[in-house]
Amino acid sequence: MKTSNAKRHFRIALAALLCLPAAVMAQGQWPQKPITLVVPYPPGGPTDIVARVVAKNLGEQLQQTIVVDNRAGAGGNIGAELVARSKPDGYTLLLGTTAHAINKSLFRALNYDVSTSFTPITLLTEGPLVIVTRSDLGANNIQDLIRLAKKADKKLTFASSGNGQSTHLSAALFNSMSGITMVHVPYKGSAPAMTDLIGGQVDVMFNTLLSSLPYIKDGKLKALAVTGQSRSAVLPDIPTVAESGLAGYSATAWNGLLAPKGTPVQVTDKLSAALKSTLANRQVQQTFSAQGFDARWLSPAQFSTYLSEEISKWKDVVNTSGATVN
Repeated sequence: MKTSNAKRHFRIALAALLCLPAAVMAQGQWPQKPITLVVPYPPGGPTDIVARVVAKNLGEQLQQTIVVDNRAGAGGNIGAELVARSKPDGYTLLLGTTAHAINKSLFRALNYDVSTSFTPITLLTEGPLVIVTRSDLGANNIQDLIRLAKKADKKLTFASSGNGQSTHLSAALFNSMSGITMVHVPYKGSAPAMTDLIGGQVDVMFNTLLSSLPYIKDGKLKALAVTGQSRSAVLPDIPTVAESGLAGYSATAWNGLLAPKGTPVQVTDKLSAALKSTLANRQVQQTFSAQGFDARWLSPAQFSTYLSEEISKWKDVVNTSGATVN
């Protein structure tokens, strides 16, 4: 009996040993087939442009095709949920954004949790918004805007591209930190908001650099400050909000790469290394800069910390502003 058991244990151990090299080899050979990069927004927008630049250059690094799959809807939640439910094998990835950090607090019910459903890989791009006013408002800088808001007989208004969007909450954060109360006027998208701002129906907007730039250049809008921690190469003469006297203020639009929770570390490490090389590519950096973004690589651990900080920051802003979607 003992001999029989010993033989059986030996056969089990041998089978496991024979399987081990194949498993290790399979992980080492990733990727063996095309990778899907889910973009939770429609084609043609800033996030989609970032995704396609990354897909092309990362694909060259990995010597494998990366397919961009646009799954728009529900403020980025449809695409995020799809990836959260995907097999954690490195073949389905998410182009995450600031919205996903916001949505955790903004939406009452989600079928995923950005904190626990994903493995952070790296930050990809980060860029500020620009604070613009109608040309005749009478504010030449941030301190002028704060003074106007505090003494105005009629409260100043700020437009946004929608309730709970970064264009809304970055202004809500500014309200809170500066001690003013500009009134929120939400629109269905950036274009109608900009039209009313230029027409004088609203006073201020915290908007994306690229869509604001033509109107700043032709004098239809006045740029007061950018919302990041450093000046933008697109508007190098425009100071940051912090430079303008509101220390500690920062609100950026970012894109990052997330994988389903449980993706093997061999895969995430390989992705991280390839993306570090991709984001160091001068042509990639120039393409992002033209969109108002800076290429910014973070290690998985650093990006995990960054994501946690963003979730915490926007939770406070959502709670203070009272913004909600469902």
